[in-house]
Amino acid sequence: MAAPQQQQSHQNNGNTRPTSSYRHPTAPSVMTMNGHFASVGENAMAADFEHGVQIVDQDKVFNENLPAYLQLENITRAGFNYHLISVFGSQSTGKSTLLNYLFGTHFGVMAEQERRQTTKGIWMSKNKKEHALAEQKMAENILVMDVEGTDGRERGEDQDFERKSALFALATSEVLIVNIWEHQVGLYQGANMGLLKTVFEVNLQLFLKDSRNIPRSLLFFVIRDHLGTTPLANLRQTLIQDLQRIWSGLSKPAGLEKSKIEDYFDFAFVALPHKILQPEKFEQEVQKLGTRFREGYKDPKRAGLVDEASEPILLPEYHRRIPADGFPMYAKGVWEQIDSNKDLDLPSQQELLAQFRCDEIMKEVLVPFDEVIVPLEEQQNQSVALGKPAAISALGITMTTARKVLLASFEEQASRYHKSVYKRKQTELEGKVDGRLKTLFQGQMSAAHKSGLNDFSEAVVAAVKAGQKKSGNYDFHKIVQTEKEKALKRFESEAQASIVSGAPWSDYKQQLNLYRKELDEVSGRLRKEEMRRLATRSERWVRSKLDESVGLEFNKLGSGRAGSGAPAEGDKPAMEKDLWDRIWNVFTDTVSHAESRFTERARSFDASPDEVEVGLWRLRRKSWGALRNKIDEEMMEGNLLLKLRENFEDKFRYDAEGVPRIWRPTDDIEGLYTRARESTLELIPLLSRFKLSQTSAAPPLDAWIGEPPSDVTPADEEDLQPIGGVDEDEGKTLEDEMTILGDGKAADLATRFKKTADGVYVEAKRSAIGGMTQVPLYFYGLLLALGWNEIVAVLRNPVYFIFLILLGVGAYVTYTLNLWGPMLRMTNAASTQGLEIFKEKLRDFLESSETGRQAIGMSAKHGGISMDTLQPNGTTRAKATVKEDEVDEI
Repeated sequence: MAAPQQQQSHQNNGNTRPTSSYRHPTAPSVMTMNGHFASVGENAMAADFEHGVQIVDQDKVFNENLPAYLQLENITRAGFNYHLISVFGSQSTGKSTLLNYLFGTHFGVMAEQERRQTTKGIWMSKNKKEHALAEQKMAENILVMDVEGTDGRERGEDQDFERKSALFALATSEVLIVNIWEHQVGLYQGANMGLLKTVFEVNLQLFLKDSRNIPRSLLFFVIRDHLGTTPLANLRQTLIQDLQRIWSGLSKPAGLEKSKIEDYFDFAFVALPHKILQPEKFEQEVQKLGTRFREGYKDPKRAGLVDEASEPILLPEYHRRIPADGFPMYAKGVWEQIDSNKDLDLPSQQELLAQFRCDEIMKEVLVPFDEVIVPLEEQQNQSVALGKPAAISALGITMTTARKVLLASFEEQASRYHKSVYKRKQTELEGKVDGRLKTLFQGQMSAAHKSGLNDFSEAVVAAVKAGQKKSGNYDFHKIVQTEKEKALKRFESEAQASIVSGAPWSDYKQQLNLYRKELDEVSGRLRKEEMRRLATRSERWVRSKLDESVGLEFNKLGSGRAGSGAPAEGDKPAMEKDLWDRIWNVFTDTVSHAESRFTERARSFDASPDEVEVGLWRLRRKSWGALRNKIDEEMMEGNLLLKLRENFEDKFRYDAEGVPRIWRPTDDIEGLYTRARESTLELIPLLSRFKLSQTSAAPPLDAWIGEPPSDVTPADEEDLQPIGGVDEDEGKTLEDEMTILGDGKAADLATRFKKTADGVYVEAKRSAIGGMTQVPLYFYGLLLALGWNEIVAVLRNPVYFIFLILLGVGAYVTYTLNLWGPMLRMTNAASTQGLEIFKEKLRDFLESSETGRQAIGMSAKHGGISMDTLQPNGTTRAKATVKEDEVDEI
């Protein structure tokens, strides 16, 4: 009747292996179900065990057909030449997937669209990759057990089967693969530490207490979805500490009280990448991991298995030394002993009581702790909310005292209850308390961090200002280093006062390193700001020098040239022809001097060569902008027109020696005007383009400024004016940049200048005509005929002749020295003054004489001239008034 019952069980969906849409590279294209406890009999076929064999089903029934499967896989006659490996872990963590990738098995896996249990009970399958390539070859006859996952929702709080299945795997397997996620490391339940603790304890009681030859096992932790943020070494250390801690809390049999977990287990660790996010890397690491499942030996000099990528993990000491043909009977006996033992049931009433009382004691001891800590938490939260984090004085001492009192009170009241529960609750209480104290500690460090950075920045700025007021020659790097040392000392002092004695997390090294790094960043920012201020001062100095020097060069085009000999014809003087050469030389010399000063000052800031290079590049660009603005200012229409007029007047009004011209009718006014005007007009095209006279081309501005340094940031470029020929993105060429006056503006300027020059010419022409007296030519002939006798008399008389010679010499000298004009003006002035004096004397005489007063009175009665109305020029006041009115009307 067994066969029909087994066949019926095979058809029951609840007792069969779930299928999945997952396809492993080595799995067939269609995965079919493999019934457990199949009635295979002596005619077993490979297709009957396509997915392996279910050793124990979910109802804890052991499969009697295990020998048939081993015989079908040719393992029964292998003797000791076989190895048993099992996997253990939480449900839905990819245990079956891992085994399929490692050994080519066909265990069913969970569909990605569903979250349900796939592996039920305990399954076994033989390695399908033992005939792989030589470099990937595994050991022969590897049996792999897939154990039902723990913490599944299907079983809920019924943890009996998962404990028994885990203990079965541990008792029979050489290597127990513990499959966990990276984020489960450090968790108690997530990493199955509670279940492992129970399994270890029962394993000691059932199988190791009377054993003389203690068998060893390898706990192989496979950490899944490892992101690399936490190094594997740190994860390994955490897991080992957790295992050692739970082992120390085990209830050990007599004689094994001092035993260590290392006496029974070796450990190995490996991390695998994320299967979904890094599929190729996941397969590579799994393939690499598979090469370790080969036989080897352990060097006795080593304390334990060295977890290296090339180290074999199937060692002789792990083998249970059970012949292959006796393994089914051995496995059945182990399972029956595990299934019938009551020590694997749920926690006892004693443990439940201990758990309840420890929870109550925890609440009681937290009351005085909260009275001390809560005000500190509120004070810290309030300061953070106000945006003014401040350190709390004596925080470390307060927290240390409160922590010691709390733990001592809990130990005094709870230590008499169940030891394991007490220890677990003590650890839980320490974690809860330390979490709050750690938050306070970190808030204290954060406050010290922020206030320290602010104080450091303000201290550096104040020291720089003080140095500027004293002499301006201060060492910025020395100021920064001094203030940084003070800030670090203050931070360490506050951190020392905040340490909680006895707390493993109370260490401020990481915060100190971060604070030191932040200080370096603030120092760099302050140095950049100081470099920017230095650059601004350098730019201001360059601008002032250029305003003075370039202004002088442009002034030479106009005023100040009268006495320097400015020819109106021929080649232009050097000061006109090489104007742009001199401006370029002055500009480059000024900037070079500023660069030297900038570089020397920047060294005292401890600036890097890259920062200095960026500063010099910006200085050159800013300096060119200052020069261009100065040129545009000088070339404004009003200023330029004034300079052109002055240049024209210098050439027109002064001779080659710089002497002012007195225009005479015989002077070639038209020729001088034309030459001076054309010479001045030639300045307009010269000023329209910034080009050097030697090369007749624009100065090499692009080469002089240079390429932008590699460390230039957008912030360094945002305040720079675009330069044609240098900034290609602006669409301006170097020729456009060097254009000072456009063609239209130059033509308009030439037209306006010509009008101004015409006015100067008309003024000169009027001056020459006004100084000329027209004498008829016949008058000279009449003068010669009528005065001939006098001429002969003079020539014959030596005295008259000598006087005539002296008079001619004087006239020649007067003419040569251009004194005729001054002499005529002096004569006119003397005659006018003499006439005025004569009139004044005549008026005084008439007024002082009786006869004169009578004559004046009679003349006034008849409408004549009165002395009261007589003006100095001989006219009466009435007539003078009429003339003034006429002039006003005109």
